[in-house]
Amino acid sequence: MLSIVEKDLGTPKRESTQLVTLTIDGQEVTVPAGTSVMRAAALSDVKIPKLCATEQLEAFGSCRLCLVQIEGMKGLPASCTTPVAAGMKVTTQNKQLADIRRGVMELYISDHPLDCLTCPANGHCELQDMAGVVGLREVRYGYEGANHLNVEKDTSNPYFTFDASKCIVCSRCVRACDEQQGTLALTIQNRGFESTVSASQNVSFMDSECVSCGACVQACPTATLSEKSLIEMGQAEHSITTTCAYCGVGCSFRAEMKGEEVVRMVPNMDGHANHGHSCVKGRFAIGYATHSDRIVKPMIRSKITDPWREVSWEEAIGYAASELKRIQAKYGRDSIGGITSSRCTNEETYLVQKLVRAGFGNNNVDTCARVCHSPTGYGLKNTLGESAGTQNFDSVMKADVIFVIGANPTDGHPVFASQMKRRLRQGAKLIVADPRRIDLVRTPHIEAEQHLKLRPGTNVALINSLAHVIVAEGLVKEDFVRARCEMPSFEKWRNFVAQERNSPEAMEAVTGVPAADVRAAARLYATGGNGAIYYGLGVTEHSQGSTMVMGIANLAMATGNVGREGVGVNPLRGQNNVQGSCDMGSFPHEFPGYRHVSDDSVRALFEDAWGMKLLGEPGLRIPNMFEAALDGEFKGLYIEGEDIAQSDPNTQHVTAALTSMECIIVQDLFLNESAKFAHVFLPGSSFLEKDGTFTNAERRISPVRKVMKPKSGYADWEITQLLSNAVGYPMNYTHPSEIMDEIARLTPTFTGVSFDRIDELGSIQWPCNAEHPEGTPTMHIGEFVRGKGKFLVTEYVPTAEKVNARYPLILTTGRILSQYNVGAQTRRTENNAWHDEDRLEIHPQDAEDRGIAEGDWVGIESRAGDTVLRARVTERVQPGVVYTTFHFPESGANVITTDNSDWATNCPEYKVTAVQAVRVSQPSEWQKRFREFSETQETLLKSAADVMFVAK
Repeated sequence: MLSIVEKDLGTPKRESTQLVTLTIDGQEVTVPAGTSVMRAAALSDVKIPKLCATEQLEAFGSCRLCLVQIEGMKGLPASCTTPVAAGMKVTTQNKQLADIRRGVMELYISDHPLDCLTCPANGHCELQDMAGVVGLREVRYGYEGANHLNVEKDTSNPYFTFDASKCIVCSRCVRACDEQQGTLALTIQNRGFESTVSASQNVSFMDSECVSCGACVQACPTATLSEKSLIEMGQAEHSITTTCAYCGVGCSFRAEMKGEEVVRMVPNMDGHANHGHSCVKGRFAIGYATHSDRIVKPMIRSKITDPWREVSWEEAIGYAASELKRIQAKYGRDSIGGITSSRCTNEETYLVQKLVRAGFGNNNVDTCARVCHSPTGYGLKNTLGESAGTQNFDSVMKADVIFVIGANPTDGHPVFASQMKRRLRQGAKLIVADPRRIDLVRTPHIEAEQHLKLRPGTNVALINSLAHVIVAEGLVKEDFVRARCEMPSFEKWRNFVAQERNSPEAMEAVTGVPAADVRAAARLYATGGNGAIYYGLGVTEHSQGSTMVMGIANLAMATGNVGREGVGVNPLRGQNNVQGSCDMGSFPHEFPGYRHVSDDSVRALFEDAWGMKLLGEPGLRIPNMFEAALDGEFKGLYIEGEDIAQSDPNTQHVTAALTSMECIIVQDLFLNESAKFAHVFLPGSSFLEKDGTFTNAERRISPVRKVMKPKSGYADWEITQLLSNAVGYPMNYTHPSEIMDEIARLTPTFTGVSFDRIDELGSIQWPCNAEHPEGTPTMHIGEFVRGKGKFLVTEYVPTAEKVNARYPLILTTGRILSQYNVGAQTRRTENNAWHDEDRLEIHPQDAEDRGIAEGDWVGIESRAGDTVLRARVTERVQPGVVYTTFHFPESGANVITTDNSDWATNCPEYKVTAVQAVRVSQPSEWQKRFREFSETQETLLKSAADVMFVAK
């Protein structure tokens, strides 16, 4: 637990090997060069009054409260903007300074409501605090003259209010939006007495460019910007540090609590991944945890056409276990399996795969990471030697060239995107490879040097043409390659990419990217200094996803951009624990730590620890489970925290497979799309109701800490343990820390990880072992994990999903800032105010050819199925390409995606689907069936509640 208010040293920390010694109020102080006088004083527990200063932002010097006296210097300089100097003698307190500070404060208070007792900031208002600090006892200026006390309050944003009557125009909110978030949505309008904070062009916050990250709310020293939850609930009593359960950034938050109620989530200034910043999801969108849709009682039924029946935990677990045992007895050992979740903790994921391997007796375990980043694991393992990214997020601040491939950081990883934008505003160069014009291509004070607008499905052709330029023009970092890489593999790769058929000119007809642009991008990446590649699902979710990851690794090795800060190969993981779910052994062929089940020595290690004989053959992947189910061979499935009926491709194929099973056990918060096909529902717990860890995209293991008791009575790890015991494999953990201790004993990269160590350090980046006791921010320093880096030939093979006269457009998919993954969480929050339906983006030319206007209903048909979405006509997409998100189940985005998948990992090819789009006037047949089925399932769910109510 922490105090409610974090210590703020006034100005940012400065890094310098040069130390400066000065005297402050007679006390000798030594700090790094570049440190402000204010921060130096704060580090010595000398508190200088301040209002416009905060260590999250660069010094501004506008409030004039922090004036100090410096011997030999004229006037009274602001301590926040004055850097220390050797031998400087500073006085922070005397009568002259006290009189000036009181006078300044008196002016502030003369135009400020005196409603402190009823103000939501009462108790943590910096203006109130400073009035006390300077000893203000009266205000000589009345309210008779002009003032701002009756300015209308802006309540348009669903999460916070803007009360301009309380604004002191310190500019902290404006600077936070500029410096931290990088949106530049706020400004100071007018001058002098007429100065006011304005959102965009004097519009409401909701109508402005504001992305509701909360940075302005965090920065505000008064109640001008206040969370509505704080206004409604009052001040918190205590806070607990935990980790966000949304994207792969893994932001650290202080959950400010009143008893077991969350008052607000405040980004942790000491958070190693986010440094006190946040986005609209992590900061505000937590209402789903207490939403009325939460199911908190176990339920069972014999058939999916039966009403649900609420039962005790004992009966639910007993029924689930008996059904699994019955199925195995009838259909064989391999007829059941389990799916882990990238939204659950490492400890919970570890237990599910352990249950499958030791309790079910097979390796039929898979994870939703299969459908997003499995090619990352395969590609990086085979080239660099480890199945994870090479850097920490802070490394981007030392990058000179940033190459974003198939990722949309401002929507998918917004907090990291803000850090990236900060570096770009400092002068780093940007290359973007994406079929769509993402926001990063051109945003305030940032414009990409090159936007390689390739055709979907041609990633490998593009990476080969980039490599061709680097090889043909002599831009290879020869000394790095000779010292660090396998030369035979390099020579084979060099000979391959040097072929004329891989040149930008030859590949232009394939990729659609002008050869001159490819050449310019290759030269910039190879010669521009530190080059860092960041990629996302636009790389992995292709039939050649693994090939493309290998191509990226080849490019980084060839240019020497691995093994130090500011460079690297950086996959941007989609969900909060995608990395962790892979680390924990969620794939059917790997134990925790990416060790193959066929390795006798590894298997013996786990057999000894788990007390069971384990199989040495890989089990079924999710697609194989579906095929086996349709063949009548796979009949039982335990799904923890995953919604395959919405998230997996070719929805009709998935639901047919689910329908053919005899026992599906879903453990989740809500009756999601998969749960509508379930026979047992075990109510899960949100991230606020459990202890454990998440591992983010930079391999950072961060603490998840329980802030309230589980609504259903059990955390997810406890439910898995109950099920394991019931099927006959005993588990006897009393706390998740014991599970992590077991993980550390069995997994070399986690040897030094424990809950105590995480609490001590705040977070740990694996590998953490005797060699790296505090973790590994940058991997492959000196040598690659595999020893020598291995180049692999990346032959371009066109996708089988081709356009033709019937399906002339290519559909690609992605995410949007306000919604998350399948939307089960964010759709149950106020985030719907920004995005309440999935829409189809279509180029104006394609729309005109089809008679489609903005807002029209559009039928989209593929070889797999059809659905209907509302049109958004935009030049973000290129002609011949359409785009949609997949956050709303009724949209049916995955009804039209196909079974095509990556050759190595079966990661679905979500990013390339040949479609036709036509204007229509009614929902698709699938949508009609979906609506009818969903209404029936909701009725069957209501029956359970009604029966329970009557019974009581």
